[in-house]
Amino acid sequence: MSNLRQTIESQAVQFANAIVQALRSASLDELVSITSGGGRAPSPRAPATKTTVAAPKPAKKAGRLGRRSPTDIARTLDNIVAVLTAHPEGLRAEQIKAALNLDTREVPRPIAEGLKSGVLKKSGQKRATVYTVGAGGGAPKARGTKAKKK
Repeated sequence: MSNLRQTIESQAVQFANAIVQALRSASLDELVSITSGGGRAPSPRAPATKTTVAAPKPAKKAGRLGRRSPTDIARTLDNIVAVLTAHPEGLRAEQIKAALNLDTREVPRPIAEGLKSGVLKKSGQKRATVYTVGAGGGAPKARGTKAKKK
C-alpha cells in the first residue's frame, strides 16, 4: 500500500473510534435531544388555499328514449323546420340539436321523417351533412290520427 493510503486509513479509524467514544460517554438525554431537536427546522409553508369542488354534472340518461307519438315527432319536425327557415344556409344535426335543446337521441327520427316527406333536404355526407328546408313546405301532419270506427 502507498503511504498516502495508509495515512488516510489510520485517520479514518481514529475518527471513527473518537465518534464511538463520544457516543458512549454521552448521556441518553443528550442523544435524544440531538436526534429529535437537532437538524434543520422545517421550512415555513404558506397556508393551503381552499379548493372548491365543482358541482357534479347530471348524469346522462342511458338507454333508449321512451316511445314518442307521431304528434310528438311532427311537433319536433315543425320546430326543426322553423330553425332551418331562420338559417337558409342550412345547419348540421348537432347545430339543430343545440338550437332546439334536444337530446342527441331525439334528432334522427324527425329528420328522417322530414327527408322522407320532402320537407327537408340534405347535402353532404356523414358529419358534414347540412340540412335545409325542402320543397315540401311545412311539416306533414301527424300520422295515425284516423277517426275511430264505431
